[in-house]
Amino acid sequence: MHKGRLEAFSDGVLAIIITIMVLEIKVPHGHGTLADLLPLVPVFLSYVLSFIYIGIYWNNHHHMLSSASRISGVVLWANLHLLFWLSLVPFATGWMGENHFAPATLTLYGAVLLMSGVAYWVLQSTIIRQDGPDSVLAHAIGRDLKGKASPPLYIAGILASLWQPWLAGAIYVFVAFMWLIPDRRIERTLARKAADNRVAP
Repeated sequence: MHKGRLEAFSDGVLAIIITIMVLEIKVPHGHGTLADLLPLVPVFLSYVLSFIYIGIYWNNHHHMLSSASRISGVVLWANLHLLFWLSLVPFATGWMGENHFAPATLTLYGAVLLMSGVAYWVLQSTIIRQDGPDSVLAHAIGRDLKGKASPPLYIAGILASLWQPWLAGAIYVFVAFMWLIPDRRIERTLARKAADNRVAP
């Protein structure tokens, strides 16, 4: 399969995920005042956080596939595995927002984030294994400190949700902003490879 087709399919799924999430924000029926929006604040905040997470996955997924030399059947299934967990984000987001960040909802939200992170790592590892240790992605990832730090933080958030829900929420927000900082390792590696190819005889 051509990379463009896989990217287009994945982009479509992620776009649908965002659409489903925003549809969970129901128009209030009141007196047309700002006070009518107050009950929607938790729903909106949960939407914003999940929108950021989906945006991060979309951005990093694009760069990761750009570095892949080919798309094998194993990569296809690893990609579907990632999309499966991301497709659960709207449900976890809606449940969390509608119930004002209740402990159980934060636990489920953290579990979905954890499994999405694991699925992303599986896809990343699959591409590296198929392209080899000297591949563009392998060099770009390097020690992958953020990737290694995320699962323990998600687990900490899940555990914290059982006794300090606000701390769980803070951890999920922290991880999102940790990844929100632009990571241009793959871009730099691809640019360096292209420059090397231009100067090569």
